[in-house]
Amino acid sequence: MKQIRKIEEAIGEIIFHAHPENEPVTIEYLPPVFNLVGYGTDAVVVSHPECKGRVCKVFAEDRLHKVEQEFQVYQKLKGSPYFARCYGKGDNYLVLSHEQGLNLYQCLCEGIEIPEQVIIDVEHARREARLKGLNPRDIHLKNVLLQKGRGKLLDVSEYMKPGNDRRWDDLVEAYYEFYPLIRGRKVPVWLLESVKMMYNRKTSSAFSVREFGRKFVRWLGDTQSEGSADKNV
Repeated sequence: MKQIRKIEEAIGEIIFHAHPENEPVTIEYLPPVFNLVGYGTDAVVVSHPECKGRVCKVFAEDRLHKVEQEFQVYQKLKGSPYFARCYGKGDNYLVLSHEQGLNLYQCLCEGIEIPEQVIIDVEHARREARLKGLNPRDIHLKNVLLQKGRGKLLDVSEYMKPGNDRRWDDLVEAYYEFYPLIRGRKVPVWLLESVKMMYNRKTSSAFSVREFGRKFVRWLGDTQSEGSADKNV
């Protein structure tokens, strides 16, 4: 009990705020006792030395309504091998299992192969979530971990929202159509960020994964050709 109170007091010292335009949170102060594991548009994820194997997902002040929503989602997904575990909650945080591994965004940056099993696992996870009355969405490169050749999903914050944002469907199409052309090649962060920005600005009626993928592969080829030319100078 004393340990929990101590961690909660430290959580209360974290200073950060969310943005209205769905941008990542801005962190102003993080107590040195915490290690920053990650952050998104609603929350920061931190680990504490006295809470091994677990992390705290701390929500911004104007996003506190999401604490209970996510907790209920995790309750429905309890026992699934495809999602993180939720051990409990506080007024502004969730206690989750500390999942190890690189996300798919990091894999692309580092040229680490993404096996097809990851795609299969995410499809199984989505099917399982739907069977439990949820709507799995907002599944993108940073929300999927590669763990010993398998896939695990992070961030279930939008699983109670309606509609299909098609993010994962488009990624799956791109994986089978274009990933074989870039497998094992490092993709620059600036290129991934440019692609993400363009994708987020797309209009659903005019968007084509095939055309978008062709541009991406061409840009990657041009980038690596320029790098080779620079080395030869």
